[in-house]
Amino acid sequence: MSLSTTPALNEAERQRALDALHIVGSLPEPAYDDIVKVAAAVCGTPMALVTLIDRDTQWFKARTGLDGHQTERNVAVCDHAIRQPDQLMEIGDLMQDSRFADNPVLNEIGARFYAGMPLVTETGAAVGSVCVVDLSPRELNDTQREALQALARLTMNLMEGHGREREQQVSTILEQAVAVDGAAAPTTGGDYSVVIMELQQLDDVARRVGERTLDRQLTLLDQALEQCLQLERGDSINRVTGSGEFIAVLGTDKPQETLERFQRAAESVTTVLGTRLLIGAGSTSTGETNNVLFLRADRALSEAKDAAR
Repeated sequence: MSLSTTPALNEAERQRALDALHIVGSLPEPAYDDIVKVAAAVCGTPMALVTLIDRDTQWFKARTGLDGHQTERNVAVCDHAIRQPDQLMEIGDLMQDSRFADNPVLNEIGARFYAGMPLVTETGAAVGSVCVVDLSPRELNDTQREALQALARLTMNLMEGHGREREQQVSTILEQAVAVDGAAAPTTGGDYSVVIMELQQLDDVARRVGERTLDRQLTLLDQALEQCLQLERGDSINRVTGSGEFIAVLGTDKPQETLERFQRAAESVTTVLGTRLLIGAGSTSTGETNNVLFLRADRALSEAKDAAR
């Protein structure tokens, strides 16, 4: 059953909160790998995961004891866990639970036990879980339950810390872009646009082509996108460190022609990498603040992800 059919939760807001973290599809990070190793060791299970529940998929930020990097959302036990954000979900025997007895993924790996603690943002959105899985029916003890809850809090702190670092870098990019000596906004009396471009599923791309090839292609993409700018009107572009995300500031409130050039310029790189570049833009002709435009662009990028399903 899809989370969106549960009236008590606002799925659109939950999804926007997940999108705002900009972590689905990100490259592996040792800190998250350590979390799943600790979860498996403390709980005495062969499998542990950090999962994020995206639109139609359950994506694994980290995992141990399990192959694969994502599943369909409709077979994800964690999709059920996030419906009670403040509670650890523990199922002693999955095969005795009517919701999961015929689950093809669980049957394939022989899963019998599940325990997962939701990952909940500061705004109260449950975006995924830290979970453990065993091949035999069992139950956790109180110490293990408390440890799993603590690991979920730690994981959420890591994710939101990553989000704050990104916000700070984006803020610096925007401030530099509209500084008086290189402004987009003042050159046209307040007409300008903020554009966010994001390559999708970097983790999958890195596995297929290798990180060195990915880095080279990101450099080529950066150069190709820069060629689309009109420097005379104050356009600028910067890449967010360690990601496939690019932030452009354009000295126009009618950016469509430039957005189309961005897409055409990216085609050779996205073909090599086998992925897509999605774009969101926010524009103003009344001199709205950088932050307002950025949030509008971020929401437009989220809507582009909805449309790309």
